[in-house]
Amino acid sequence: MTALRPLTLALTGAALAAALGLGAAHPAAAGPVTPRTTAVSNDALHRTAPGGGWNQDGLHLDAADNAAVDAYAARARTAERSISPQIRAAARLSHAELVGFDQRLKSPDSLKRKVATWMGEERGRTVGQSLSRINDAVRFTLQWPGKRYTAGVTAASALLSSWGNDSTKWSNTWQRRTGYKAVNSGWRAPRSGQLFEVQFHTPESKAAQLETHKLYEEQRLPGTSPERARELQEQQNALFAAVPVPPGADRLTAPEPRRRAPATVPATV
Repeated sequence: MTALRPLTLALTGAALAAALGLGAAHPAAAGPVTPRTTAVSNDALHRTAPGGGWNQDGLHLDAADNAAVDAYAARARTAERSISPQIRAAARLSHAELVGFDQRLKSPDSLKRKVATWMGEERGRTVGQSLSRINDAVRFTLQWPGKRYTAGVTAASALLSSWGNDSTKWSNTWQRRTGYKAVNSGWRAPRSGQLFEVQFHTPESKAAQLETHKLYEEQRLPGTSPERARELQEQQNALFAAVPVPPGADRLTAPEPRRRAPATVPATV
């Protein structure tokens, strides 16, 4: 954490307020922001099953489960408004590029695919149990060149922790010989309790992720044969094997848990 000390010392209460203000006031600095809309596309209408359920690619949710996912997506949209300014500030202060900011909310259909897949894989799993597992309904990507990656991840994750976000997940796959390479971190926002994900990438690892996304989606479909699934995994492994590992990236760990002030014990009279 030594590389973070000058930054930490500079972050007085006033500096933090200014950083958060910068993040909220200059959206162009982190890429275009897609306006929110309540319009329903023709594709979405076609995926709505009779009676209010949902169908897509052989996956299905009944009306009640479909409504539960829609309500969860609405809560995530509300919570995102207080999370995004902190992500913008962390990106500025750690000199990161904030990639794909307009994709920060997972679409309702993506949420439904994930929930329906889990419920199909494990008999008896409820929609509530499935929704409680989702940590990327709100998600962000911070990216640095390889030489600045390790210091950048250390700084950004420490900042998020210092601002009251609890670390709930830290998956560092840079040390793997095969498969996906990056750090995927999970957090719980202090105000809303909303879980959100921050992926820490280099340009090369992000490019590989984008290229393998369709392969992964096909691999997860219920109708994909075991033989085809293995073939798809081999293609993904080959793409990620070509990604350079930044110096020290394989040793990155989650920030230390925040120390909470001990409860005050009233003096006896």
